[in-house]
Amino acid sequence: MKGLTAFKDKAGGVFGGLKPNMEKFDISQGYHGGHGGYEEMEGGEREGRGPGGGHAYDDDGPESPASFEEIERPPLRKIDKYCKAECPCMPARYTIATMACVGFMIAFGMRCNMSAAKLKGEHNGTVFMNWTVAVESHVDSSFFWGYLITQIPGGFIASKFPANKIFGLSIVSSASLHLIVPFAMTLMHGHVVICVRVLQGLFEGVTYPACHGIWRFWAPPMERSRLATLAFSGSYAGVVVGLPLSGLLADAVGYQAPFYAYGCFGIIWYLFWIWLCFENPRKHPAISIPELKYIEKSLGESAHPTMPSIKTTPWRQMLRSMPVYAIIVANFCRSWNFYLLVLFQSSFLKHKFGFKVEEAGFVGSLPHLIMTTIVPFGGMLADHLRKNGILSTTNVRKLFNCGGFGMEGLFFLFVAHSSTATGAMFALTCGVAFSGFAISGYNVNHLDIAPRYASILMGLSNGIGTLAGIIVPYALDGLIQRNPTGCWTTVFTLAACVHLVGCSFYGIFASGELQPWAEPPAEEQQVWAPPMGAITNDDPSQAGMMGQYMKETTFGAPEYTEQSQMQQSNTNAISYGATGHVANNPFAMAATAPTMEMPPSAQYGDAGSGYDYTQSQGQQQPATNMYPNIPTNDYQQQQ
Repeated sequence: MKGLTAFKDKAGGVFGGLKPNMEKFDISQGYHGGHGGYEEMEGGEREGRGPGGGHAYDDDGPESPASFEEIERPPLRKIDKYCKAECPCMPARYTIATMACVGFMIAFGMRCNMSAAKLKGEHNGTVFMNWTVAVESHVDSSFFWGYLITQIPGGFIASKFPANKIFGLSIVSSASLHLIVPFAMTLMHGHVVICVRVLQGLFEGVTYPACHGIWRFWAPPMERSRLATLAFSGSYAGVVVGLPLSGLLADAVGYQAPFYAYGCFGIIWYLFWIWLCFENPRKHPAISIPELKYIEKSLGESAHPTMPSIKTTPWRQMLRSMPVYAIIVANFCRSWNFYLLVLFQSSFLKHKFGFKVEEAGFVGSLPHLIMTTIVPFGGMLADHLRKNGILSTTNVRKLFNCGGFGMEGLFFLFVAHSSTATGAMFALTCGVAFSGFAISGYNVNHLDIAPRYASILMGLSNGIGTLAGIIVPYALDGLIQRNPTGCWTTVFTLAACVHLVGCSFYGIFASGELQPWAEPPAEEQQVWAPPMGAITNDDPSQAGMMGQYMKETTFGAPEYTEQSQMQQSNTNAISYGATGHVANNPFAMAATAPTMEMPPSAQYGDAGSGYDYTQSQGQQQPATNMYPNIPTNDYQQQQ
């Protein structure tokens, strides 16, 4: 590798005045032949034209403060030396989104187990555990007592600690407690199981804020909707799987079986989570260099990013912001209908239309199955409308949210007055399916109006939305006991009205633009740019790598545009909400660095087109021939 050694030495001499020192940047060490952070394995033959046999990547030149340093990959864990931490044919950020989706599936599937257990007890002709109506209401709502408490603290926890670890620990802790729920139900007339479910809610309350904390580092601006909705679709897929699976297990084995099954699922999922998911791209040992640079360039970089704290969070301005209240109201209205279906849909089908327990589970999962497919599709459609300038971010959020809420409310009115099982299920399926589009409205709107405080806003809105999960059992348990077959007209009419109110409020007050109070402090608004005087000599003999460096330090250069998504801002740029560069804004697109006026293209010549890795096997060129007219300390003399 003599050619590479000469290239490194001369590059270090030319750019010796730049800080940090370019001598640290060693392509052969920073890019292990396309194997990311993986060390060379003994006897491993690698193919390709790049250093070490890897495929050359044209954008390996220094572009920002982080890439001036050697791209140090984290040390490999023992398991990584035997099994690479990646999913085949899937980028790292989509691997994390998929794993988060499975995590939400398990978390929300656990919430379906209690309703299946109660229906199993009723099916045997006995009152389940001899609980009174009040105790049943307490058991149903107790999870949300704890869930409510940790919503806002969860936002700060996810800002202070690695969000991926918080997310994983919350689900595995809840799953572990889920294993003891069957035993706790037999103690002290339900009081012990209430305590266990409160603890489960405390742990799971941080899941949504932590998920937003993950996307602070992993979601490029033009992929916010699709990544977030892919992860959040697990909430609805969990109901799709949870309702029928809980009914089958309870009917075939016993009411305890769903609790044991989901407890084991959560523990197994956690093992895969800690293996595949990392706090940010720089800490991922197997992420590809192109994906790493794509994510970091799209998000922008800050030299010393700081996380918001209780003191630095603009609470007064936040609580006076109507777009914040629009998200909160929408979250509450959506939570009302969601928890209504999770807790009472099987009871509705059993009492009004005479479905068996397992039949109610399978038929009841159909609306959520359709919604699960709609949610990620809605996210891709929303991103398409924003990216191509068809609609502004504000109009996209309002269209998707109000359209989803309005159609669900309308179809719920049909459910309320339906007299046949077929008509009721058709209307229910259509209503729930349309509500899937709303997830691309209010549920990702936090990232538009205040990306810096997204996890905190998610905790605040989801916490208030959790109140619906507490109110619904108390509001409906009494109605169902007094009139189990005729109360459903009132139940679904009320649900329709709740959604229509949320639709109207969000349509009036929502916004997709970065709010003034969400701007970072003034001391963090310095954006890095290459020194204007670093290269000033117009001598054509100084072309080649110098010209290549100047071209690569331009953030707007089109060398790497993953799926042509990264459109750099200009005077006629389309507004994408909070995508304009704001220092320490984790979802801001990297601003185009200021560049000096360059001589005609003839200055660069063919010598600057890039480094020919095939020369590494040839003779080393004399050191004096690379940059004959540039003294090593040329940059220091200009300061």
